Amino acid sequence: MTLTEKAAYLKGLAEGTALDATKPETKLINAMLDLIGELTEAVDRLEDITDELHDYIEEIDEDLGEVEEFIMDEFGDEDDCDCDCDCCCDDDDDDEYYEITCPSCGEVICFDETVDPADLVCPACHEHFDCICDGCCDCEDEEEEDKE
Repeated sequence: MTLTEKAAYLKGLAEGTALDATKPETKLINAMLDLIGELTEAVDRLEDITDELHDYIEEIDEDLGEVEEFIMDEFGDEDDCDCDCDCCCDDDDDDEYYEITCPSCGEVICFDETVDPADLVCPACHEHFDCICDGCCDCEDEEEEDKE
């Protein structure tokens, strides 16, 4: 039995008892039954709205899944990145990536061999700094060659 059916059943029971309409108890019972009827109508409307929103959310979830799939197909999966930073390393390349930390702001920066490590600029704070990658790349060798 639904809430609306139960409310109608209670109202029918009250009408079937032939209560004296002039007594305060009867007025109270009738007012409570009217309130119960209004509440069941409100609950029914809320259930309808909830069902409609649920269907809409499912449609949005499906659309979002398609967008995620498109993005993953176009730009690759970030989980495939060799480094721990948030850069967009592409594993399809056989290039080696290096990771250093900016001494000014602490931002982790990834770069490959196409970037001159002596001319690195932090994308976060725009601070220019010398390569401090502790032997992860050829920049120390290049500095020694420049001195000679």
